Amino acid sequence: MIKKFIIVLFLIGITISAQTRDFSNYRTVHMSVGAQFGMFNGVGFHVNFLTSNFADNFPFSAKLGFGFSSLDPGDPLAARRIFINNNTNGIPEQSGRTWDFNLDFLYRYGVLNLKRNYFYAGPRYTMFTGNFNYVGGNEDFDITSNLWGIGIGMENYFRIIPQIDLVVNFGYDYYFSNTLYGHDTSYSPSGEDINPREEYNFADADKAINQPKHQLKAMIGFNYVIQ
Repeated sequence: MIKKFIIVLFLIGITISAQTRDFSNYRTVHMSVGAQFGMFNGVGFHVNFLTSNFADNFPFSAKLGFGFSSLDPGDPLAARRIFINNNTNGIPEQSGRTWDFNLDFLYRYGVLNLKRNYFYAGPRYTMFTGNFNYVGGNEDFDITSNLWGIGIGMENYFRIIPQIDLVVNFGYDYYFSNTLYGHDTSYSPSGEDINPREEYNFADADKAINQPKHQLKAMIGFNYVIQ
């Protein structure tokens, strides 16, 4: 699935590049690259490529991006019971991360005297991994899930120097539940579980594991104007 998504992003990039070459005689295509840091699916960073005016009479800018975040993966004791066994020995340690990919369409609309304010919306794809290690308990395993989602938000751009903007970004992402995999067990929203432990189901696994679902976003960063 992720390979297909990357291919789609690549094809979109080629299309934008081709339009830049073909129509540069009468249209100025604006492009920039940026990086943002802050809160989304935990604490992380995001890099992006932004382009606008790449199609006649098309009112939206387009932004491709990917990011990484670190987060609390969930309850280590519940994760062990639901995905492995009822042992309680060992000192639990846990860490979580996500890799995120997105495509947003931005519409410029000034509010509160903010002249370069943009509202945006678009699809999301995230790969979640939570690691649970029980020091002295002979257990160390990952729980993973890959999720599609949608996001909305608002970005404001403030010119610092002619080629650099300060960017402030607030948004909200919603992810659709998907199968959780861990050890030799998986729990699916459809109930098609593989090797479930005792009477546990997807609702139990989803409660124990902090895979992305409702995510608020607050980030700040910079964009460098290429042209």
